[in-house]
Amino acid sequence: MLQIGQYNQLEVLEVGIYGIILDGLDRGRLLLPRRSVTGNVEVGQSLEVFVFLDAEGDPVPTTDRPAATVGEVAWLEVVEVNEVGAFVDWGLSKDLFIPFAEQQHALGKGRHTLVKIYLDNQGRLAGSTRIDHWIKDEPGNLKRGEKVRVIVGDKTELGYKAVINHQSWGLLYSNELYQRIRKGQSFDAFVKRVRDDGKIDLSLTQPGFSKGKIEGISEDIIAALQENDGFLPVTDKSPPKEIYTRFKVSKKVFKQAVGALYKARRITLESDGIRLVR
Repeated sequence: MLQIGQYNQLEVLEVGIYGIILDGLDRGRLLLPRRSVTGNVEVGQSLEVFVFLDAEGDPVPTTDRPAATVGEVAWLEVVEVNEVGAFVDWGLSKDLFIPFAEQQHALGKGRHTLVKIYLDNQGRLAGSTRIDHWIKDEPGNLKRGEKVRVIVGDKTELGYKAVINHQSWGLLYSNELYQRIRKGQSFDAFVKRVRDDGKIDLSLTQPGFSKGKIEGISEDIIAALQENDGFLPVTDKSPPKEIYTRFKVSKKVFKQAVGALYKARRITLESDGIRLVR
């Protein structure tokens, strides 16, 4: 069955001057414009295409890649607002429609917003800014220490809400952030804790560093010392943000690595920094 709003692997049935005919499975033959494909295309070959519906409700294949597929969340720009709703640019020739009923707040042209992609009751692609309606405080199968992909949502009193893998809400605590983040930004994070109430705490650094990982950070510190004439002006009293900027780890992990290097007599500790033992 052809999947609307998703990528499909479709077989090439014919190759003409003006277009390529694809096997649209239960939706019949689909025309892919020839300009959409670079290089040689042969009958029997399989092409990956994204499929959306045109104004008449007919499926249209494209090799263009939208910012998100059905079920995903993306940070998109509003390009038009009219009497029927709003439209956002999601990377395709046809802008994505957001009905008024699916707008958490009134949208304005030129502004960006988080959008959840879904199929309406008629099978048409649409967007929603009512993210809480779609994303829940449920951990699913997430485990402590698991690497996840997040997209930042609204700021709260404690930090920033973030959508985890397009499915669950998590929280990044402000006092543990050592870099500036903004709404709509997407990056990798780690599950720090799954709380008893099912809510998820996130971290930019992997919790529970093993001995091998501490050793890896230790070698990064040694390399940095060697590149700076054997001395770095960082101590266990340095601000967490400064440590994260240099080594991309929390202050706790940095102190563990420095402690291991000191015990191994590879560095000495001074009042204003650490020095490499030659």
